[in-house]
Amino acid sequence: MDPIKGETLLKVQQLRDQFDNLEKHTQSGIDFVEKYTKFVKERSEIELNYARQIRNLSKKYQPKKKEEDENKYTWCRAFHSTLNELNDYAGQHELIAENMMSQIIAELTRYAQEIKTERKSHFHDGRKAQQQIEASWKQLESCKRKFERDCKEADRAQQYFEKMDADINVTKADVEKARQQAQMRHQMASDSKNEYSSYLQKFNQEQNEHYYTIIPNIFQKIQAMEENRIERMGESLKTFAEVDRQILPIIGKCLDGITQVAESIEPKNDSSQVIESYKSGFEPPGDVEFEDYGQAMKRTVSETSLTNSRSDNKADRSSKGKSKTLWPFIKKNKGSNPEDFSHLPPEQRRKKLQAKIDDINKDIQKEMDQRDALTKMKEVYIKNPQMGDPNSVDPRLAEIAHNIEKLQAEAQKFEGWLAEVEGRMPTKSDPPRRLSALYETQNSTPPTTNNNNCAQDRESPDGSYTEEPSSEVQSKVQPETAESGDEFDDPDEEMLPTIGTCKALYQFEGVNEGTISVTEGELLYVIEEDKGDGWTRVRRNEEEEGYVPTSYVEVFLDSNAKDVFSWRSVYLSEDS
Repeated sequence: MDPIKGETLLKVQQLRDQFDNLEKHTQSGIDFVEKYTKFVKERSEIELNYARQIRNLSKKYQPKKKEEDENKYTWCRAFHSTLNELNDYAGQHELIAENMMSQIIAELTRYAQEIKTERKSHFHDGRKAQQQIEASWKQLESCKRKFERDCKEADRAQQYFEKMDADINVTKADVEKARQQAQMRHQMASDSKNEYSSYLQKFNQEQNEHYYTIIPNIFQKIQAMEENRIERMGESLKTFAEVDRQILPIIGKCLDGITQVAESIEPKNDSSQVIESYKSGFEPPGDVEFEDYGQAMKRTVSETSLTNSRSDNKADRSSKGKSKTLWPFIKKNKGSNPEDFSHLPPEQRRKKLQAKIDDINKDIQKEMDQRDALTKMKEVYIKNPQMGDPNSVDPRLAEIAHNIEKLQAEAQKFEGWLAEVEGRMPTKSDPPRRLSALYETQNSTPPTTNNNNCAQDRESPDGSYTEEPSSEVQSKVQPETAESGDEFDDPDEEMLPTIGTCKALYQFEGVNEGTISVTEGELLYVIEEDKGDGWTRVRRNEEEEGYVPTSYVEVFLDSNAKDVFSWRSVYLSEDS
């Protein structure tokens, strides 16, 4: 191969590789800009949601009309001023989101379009220059091959002329004709040589200009574009911090305002107002005079009173003991049905029903996860119509809603059968999937024979189970009194010890009885670990405790508490 040709091809190949690498690198840079823009957008959405939650919290605890009398107390006015400061606090977080949208997201979105156009132009110029040098090289190769062919033809014509000139049998006319042909071929070869030499010189100039001027200029422009992109990223990161820093003084003023109103509370003034509001103005009564009715009468009355008192106490204790009677197991007079596992013994049936309920709840959770994902997708389509039609998601959402409703009805049906086995009637206010956890705390009590009511006799039209008021009280008291006895009426009942802490990952509205509402990021105490039903029992303070979904919190158990809890679980399972 010609050294010139080989070297040129090698350079062209290297150039192509460089363009490919640069194209990938610059595209990844643009992708990073768009990724960072998306990050800032999500951060601004978090700020908006946080501000909205703070405003809703402040609005929720604003004084009602019936509470307006409390405004005369300094502690109440201080709290209301705190709510107003929280409104201003929320406004600053809205300002963060607004500034991020205008100063970062909008700017980077516009810049991303500009850099895409600039990048496309630079690589277009580079490929165009590459195509031109390749075309010039092909032209040079063509001239070279033509010169080579003409030289070979001239040599053959010269040899033919010499052969004809040496042959004595050939006429002079044929010899002259061969000589003229040889001269013509030599002239063509000479012209081809001159053309090849001229084009070679032209190609070398173009090649030199391509590799030392055109391509370096294009690479320099790409380098400047890349450095500008990196610089813009640095500026955006600074702006990201400055947006937060700008609101710190105002947030500090809000917190100072809360501190000031807290310091303005006057306990003595408030207590004086209470005295002023409720004082009666009556004089204290005088001493009561002694009245003597005789010693015998006093003794009789005293004995009678003592007897009545003892009788009353005995009756109270008897009544109190009756009120603590465990709720009897409900027996359902129903034929064998494979669906409700009634052909199995009670304990096996209970396990089968609980396992069926757990499977249904898992299916419900999967459907809910799909619904949440489709809802988010629809929101994205609404914000960006070019990505898809929002209405295309509605049929699937309707189908999922139907599936969830169907699964919930099925779960309710199996919970009714499980309640029948466990001797407990479920209500809508119970937290979901806590049936097994509640039953583990009950003692084994034989079923009574005087209660012939079946679960289906108290089933309401909407599928829930209801009971008489007295029965509801007994069913709710049952899990508490099954093992504790008279401790239920003891106000100093020992609280469950904490076994660790947890952090709320998401907000949870505890609307059902037995649950507790938590806010995102809130720290709580764990007093009962998840037993496999998806719920964890937590405590906020001495008066607030309840269940939260395990998937909504991150649990940190104490090492000693884990051992105690495992032994406690074994003990409960043996009792059950």
